[in-house]
Order: sequence, then structure tokens, then C-alpha cells
Amino acid sequence: MKIIRYSEMDSMLMRCMETSGVGDAVRVIVSDVARNGDAALLAYAEKFDGAKLESLAVTDAEIDAAVAAISEPLKKAMETAAENIRTFHGAQKREGFCLRNPDGTYMGQKVTPIEKVGLYIPGGTASYPSTVFMNAIPAKIAGCREIVMVSPPNKEGKIAAPILAAAKMAGVTKVFKAGGAQAIAALAYGTESVPKVDKIVGPGNAYVAEAKRQVFGRVNIDMIAGPSEILVVADGTCNPAYVAADLLSQAEHDALACAVLVTDSMELAEKVSIEVERQLARLPREAIARRAIEGNSQIIVTDDLLAAVEAANELAPEHLELCMDDPENYLPYVRNAGSVFMGKYCPESLGDYIAGPNHTLPTSGTARFSSPLSVDDFIKKTQYTYYTREALAKVADDIAVFARAEGLEAHARAALIRME
Repeated sequence: MKIIRYSEMDSMLMRCMETSGVGDAVRVIVSDVARNGDAALLAYAEKFDGAKLESLAVTDAEIDAAVAAISEPLKKAMETAAENIRTFHGAQKREGFCLRNPDGTYMGQKVTPIEKVGLYIPGGTASYPSTVFMNAIPAKIAGCREIVMVSPPNKEGKIAAPILAAAKMAGVTKVFKAGGAQAIAALAYGTESVPKVDKIVGPGNAYVAEAKRQVFGRVNIDMIAGPSEILVVADGTCNPAYVAADLLSQAEHDALACAVLVTDSMELAEKVSIEVERQLARLPREAIARRAIEGNSQIIVTDDLLAAVEAANELAPEHLELCMDDPENYLPYVRNAGSVFMGKYCPESLGDYIAGPNHTLPTSGTARFSSPLSVDDFIKKTQYTYYTREALAKVADDIAVFARAEGLEAHARAALIRME
């Protein structure tokens, strides 16, 4: 890995959620699905997934067979993950409030679940049952009435058993065999089989991201997710093998993934660079990880750890590891990060699967202004106000003054007419 001194850098590594070049293709697909519904989805399944489907819906029998097919160790791990995710996200559930005044007026906010949500679960080079849990469980806790999942089928027309098993365990209500931009369009517009939803969540490739961008406004979306990222802040006492393994844990996701080490130790930087190369050679996904390491990743050496944390704030990474003995001393200085993993025995993969906090996180520097997926993403808030005639009389003139200052006479009269 390339090693750079922070003081000598012109700028930090730049990343973007680049979807240019796919916009026109996605626009055609979205329009086709909006017009032709199931017929378009079946045609795209054959074209892009190599699957000749008779039906888009996954049957109860298929789901039961998937649950039976997964191994006991995987089932146990999934049950542990689901329990931890429910515990963490259960603490996020919020209630409305009502503020009552002595004069009888009151105002408040009610919290209502979004009725129908759609979950996009990637297929392709890997299957992600963990992503099912991270998206479906918060929706279930929020109280969403219908949770619709889409995921691309394989050439045999099947969705991977762990994904279907996770859907059953998480409380997904309907599952459909559809992937790519066409699946997003189906959730946004509805087809003969796939119900139209109110919000779409879940990660995907550039085509999925662009489709979410194009349907936003017709439905809500969680975020436009870019390639995976990790930034490790480590001191000189860290085991270079641990650090290298953590960097590669994200590099193996995608050739566009970004893995960065920031450290105050040149010695550690050099050892990690060597260790990354050693571990790369043993990875089944070496080709993907190597492209990410060589194309998008680097090691930055700072004068001290506070400068390292400041460099992390500048990058605003999806995943941030504070790999040191006293991470709690540095956490207060972290301003921009999706999820923080603290200490030498807290790898990012712990958060991907078991710990409980969500792994659907802001990427590409958007942690500067956005947050991890949570129960809040599956609710909406409605305000309400009640005034008596006597209470309105006290402020009617103020309303009129405001309204007339803005040139809105009808607004003024709406208050004053009640005082006549």
C-alpha cells in the first residue's frame, strides 16, 4: 500500500458515488417497468440474471425449504445476530409528545410507521443475509405493516437460501425475484405482482443507486450508497496483522472499495503495508481486493493520534476503527463517521454481523451530514395543534401583522374573522 505523510498531502483521498454513464440505461429500464410491469421484470430476469421465471413471487414452500437448508451453525449465528439487532434498534423506538398549556391549548407530535417499505437485497457475487436483518428488523420494530423484499435470482431462478431464511426470521411479509434497476422501479411504481411501496432501502450497485435516485420523489429512499469504506486509526502498539485484516475486510467487497490506515507510527505503516500484501495472496477474492487496495487505498502517517482522528473527520468514513488501548479518550473528537469500532478487539466485521448496530451506513463522505439506517428511517412524524377561541384572540393580531408583512391578506383574515 502507498504510504503518505499527512503533512505532505495536497488533499485527502477523494471518493464519489459515481453513477454517470448509467443514467440513460436506467431511465429506459424504469420506464419499461412502469409501463409493462411483470412482463418487463420477467424479461429482465432472463436478460440480466439468466433466469427463466414462471413467477416473480417467492412461495412459502421455497422459504420453508431455505430455512431447512441452512446449516445449524449458520442458523445459530443468524439467531444471535437477529437478537442483538433487535435489542439495539429497540432502544431507538420513539414515542410522540404533547405539550399542554394552562390556557387549554396544546400541540404535539405523533409518530406513525411508514405503511409499506421495500428492501433491496443484493445478489450477484455474494449473498448478504446480514443485510436482510439490518433493513428488515428496524422496519419491523417501527411497525411497518408491509415489508416487501426484492433480490435477484440465480440462473436456476432461486434466491440464496440464507437470504430467504433471514427474511423469514426478520418478519419480511413478501419476497420477489427481481434485481437491479428493474426491481427498484417495481417497488416505486408497482406491478401486477409487486406492490408499490412508500420507501425503498438497501444497498446495490451503480444501477440500483441510480434507479433509487431517479424514483426519489415518487417514493422515499434511505440514501445513495457508494462503495464500501474503512478507515483505521491505529497507534504504534497495534498488531499489523490485525490492521491489515481489517483493511482487507472491506477491500474484498468491491474493486471500488476504499481502505485507509491513518497512524502516528511509520514503523507500523511499513509493517501493515507488507502484511496487506501477504494476506492478499491468501484471499479467495484476491483479484477484487487487490484492485481496491492498489486503486483506492493508502496509508497516511500523522504526527500524533489527534491529527489522525482529524484526518478521519476530513474523510468522514463509513466505518471508523479506533484501534488503540484507550479509544474512549479519542471518541469525543470524532465528528464525522458512520459507525465507530473501538479498541484492538473490535473489528469492523463484528458490526457487519453480530454486534447489533446497523451496518447500512453513509458512504462517500456523506457521514458529514447523514446517519446510519435506524428505526427513524421507517417512521414519519405528524404535528398537531389545538387552540381555544380565547387563546386565538390573544395572538390573532400578531398573526395578522406577520401575514400582512408577507403580503398574504387571506392569511390575516383567516385569524381575524374568528374574532368578529
